[in-house]
Amino acid sequence: MAYLDITLLRKEMDLYPAIDLKDGQAVRLTKGLMDSAKIYSDEPWQVAKRFEELGSKWLHLVDLNGAFAGEPKNLEQIKKIRQNCNLKMELGGGIRDEATIKRYLDLGIDRIILGSIAVKDPQFVRDMAAKYPIAVGIDAIDGFVAVEGWGEVSTMKATDLAREFANAGVEAIICTDVGRDGTLSGVNVDFTLDIAKSSGIDTIASGGVKDLEDLVKLQTTQKVAGAIIGKAFYEGKLDLSEAFKVCTN
Repeated sequence: MAYLDITLLRKEMDLYPAIDLKDGQAVRLTKGLMDSAKIYSDEPWQVAKRFEELGSKWLHLVDLNGAFAGEPKNLEQIKKIRQNCNLKMELGGGIRDEATIKRYLDLGIDRIILGSIAVKDPQFVRDMAAKYPIAVGIDAIDGFVAVEGWGEVSTMKATDLAREFANAGVEAIICTDVGRDGTLSGVNVDFTLDIAKSSGIDTIASGGVKDLEDLVKLQTTQKVAGAIIGKAFYEGKLDLSEAFKVCTN
């Protein structure tokens, strides 16, 4: 592909193929709207296995029902995915207390994503990051943090929230431009960079990734640690095996 200049690329950028769970199925939303859910599989573990076969090291999992309910809602599917593949897994969606964090880690989840609770109780996040492998999920609508499964928009700027966790022991920040999520309209590189600069933490881009060129744009910044891949894979817009070769080797 002519536009790829490997000499410009960061040595490695982790890719996180995503499975969003709703009512036990693998789905994708558009702009975070639950009623926009498009079902891609009734057996999400098979999708995870396919990601592994294509060369993935990580899986990004979201319990969508849990994000709205504030407690785990797709536990059986999560267990089944864990049992059927060897991927490292990060998981978010409705995780609000230490007991839930422990429960998921005991199941074999490798990293826990804290989202809404990071806005309401940032000290809790700091305390958990001192004990467990924690990522913070920062989802934004027009630059302001969205919470409760993107159902509410807070008055806090996403960059201000990112700054809260500088030097807090958080492993990564996953930033999503909700307005682009599931739209295949292109990743918001500037937003991702703003979060990375504000926090000084490894930042993973999410929302709108449409193709390999998007991933190259992120990687050539030299400042983005990873990218989440969703609808681009499910809709056949992105060859994952090629993306892994370009970004992770």
